[in-house]
Amino acid sequence: MISVLLVDDHVVVRAGLRALLDSQPDIEVIGEAESGEDAVALAVERSPDLVTMDLALGAGIDGVEAIRRIRAARPEQPVLVFTTYDTDADVVRSLDAGAIGYLLKDSAPRDLFAAIRGAVAGQSVLSPPVAARVLEKMRRPDQALTAREAELLTLLAEGLTNRELGRRLHISEATVKTHLAHIYAKLGVDSRAAAVSIALRRDGIR
Repeated sequence: MISVLLVDDHVVVRAGLRALLDSQPDIEVIGEAESGEDAVALAVERSPDLVTMDLALGAGIDGVEAIRRIRAARPEQPVLVFTTYDTDADVVRSLDAGAIGYLLKDSAPRDLFAAIRGAVAGQSVLSPPVAARVLEKMRRPDQALTAREAELLTLLAEGLTNRELGRRLHISEATVKTHLAHIYAKLGVDSRAAAVSIALRRDGIR
């Protein structure tokens, strides 16, 4: 029997998910949490075979931070993200935090069941749309940063403002903004912090 802890801040979603999982003879829901803090506490207390984690959890820590804390307390604990958010940045942050898989809420029930069983067996699971986009990004050469973009991103990690970046690189602020827009698009993020987080893990940018 696979024991599952459900983490979602919407009671209706949890009720629907519980009913769905209870229909399976080999899956048992042993607890529910509506906040990141409760998720961490229950995961440590009940040691489920799997935690399904939404990313947006209202007040308190979000799903990514909850994953990070659960994995710190129980390194062997599989956590499957189950969310509506499908941006590249969310996927990267979740997997970096230690999630074993990333499933979208519009997935078919059979895919959810398969993902749960696969995750417990140690298999990494991605929703088909997410997996397809990841593979496409890997295949597309235009996703690689240019030398100037890599240089700018390295300086960005130092906390420089757009004006300071322009002065350091001898370019206008408008040009800096254009480079940043290209960087964000290539990395699939929408903020400096997310761009720097990803960039720091790329070969050649430390």
